[in-house]
Amino acid sequence: MTRSPAPGCACLLAGLASLASLSACAPAPYDYTLYRNHMPRSILVLPPVNQTTDVDATYAYLSTISRPLAECGYYVFPVAVIDAYMKENGLPGADEMHAVSLAKLREIIGADAVLYVVIEEWGQKYQVITSTTVVKARARLVDAATGETLWNGTAQAAQSSGGGDPIGMLVAAVVAQVLDSMTDQAHALASPANATMIFNQDHGLLYGHRHPHYDADSRGR
Repeated sequence: MTRSPAPGCACLLAGLASLASLSACAPAPYDYTLYRNHMPRSILVLPPVNQTTDVDATYAYLSTISRPLAECGYYVFPVAVIDAYMKENGLPGADEMHAVSLAKLREIIGADAVLYVVIEEWGQKYQVITSTTVVKARARLVDAATGETLWNGTAQAAQSSGGGDPIGMLVAAVVAQVLDSMTDQAHALASPANATMIFNQDHGLLYGHRHPHYDADSRGR
């Protein structure tokens, strides 16, 4: 005959199971060791590689990334100037720019680190009588001298239209479609998405040398 565990043992087993469940769900702390060892002062942002069907996504996103990086305490090379310079030197698109060696970028531009961005989702998604504007991009900060990845993150945001009664949802979806044809609603979402990624308390960038909270001992945190 199988014996049931004593009440105390049952409570202990339940507690251990709960702790194991919590441990499995809790994200591991981000390892900033390499980042702190190669703390950049300047960041070169290359035009993002666009994996979506929206041809305007690359430069719409690019226009939103410099400000939060600068607010985080880094010198950011002017993105429009860099883009024009590279195009004048035979690199017509983001894919070609991303293929340039780090040694060459460091030699010519003098950047401490390079931010590579890939846009995965951009724009409206329609589902029957509702629509959702989605922005999703992944970013990788690479040390220009060593080629090591210092940090990576994801910028993501979504905003839905519709809700309530079916007629109201239909009207909201039509309005959203008209607005999207006149303005790029994803562009408006990109700024808060980038801010959330860069200033994330657990996984964001470290404060740069220009930030008032930068601590030379802790290298930013």
